[in-house]
Amino acid sequence: MTDTSAPDSSARLVRAQLAANLIRLRREKGMSQEALALEAGLHRTFVAHVERQARNISLDNLTRLADALSVPVHSLLLPCNRIC
Repeated sequence: MTDTSAPDSSARLVRAQLAANLIRLRREKGMSQEALALEAGLHRTFVAHVERQARNISLDNLTRLADALSVPVHSLLLPCNRIC
C-alpha cells in the first residue's frame, strides 16, 4: 500500500519554507510586496499568494524572485534553521 499523504505533506512543508524565507528576505531588504513584484516582473497579488502559501510557483518565477532579492534560488527553499 502506498502512502499518498507524504508528497502532499512534503509539498506543504516546502511551500511554508519558501513563504517564510521570502517574507524574511523581503523585509530584511526593506521591500514591500509591490516593490519585490515590480523588481521580479510579477504581479503583487502573485507575491502575496506565494507568501500566504495559496499558490504553487514555477521554477521560472522562483528564479525571478531570487534574482530580485539577490540570493541564490536554493536559499529560498532551505529550512529556516539553516539560514535564519
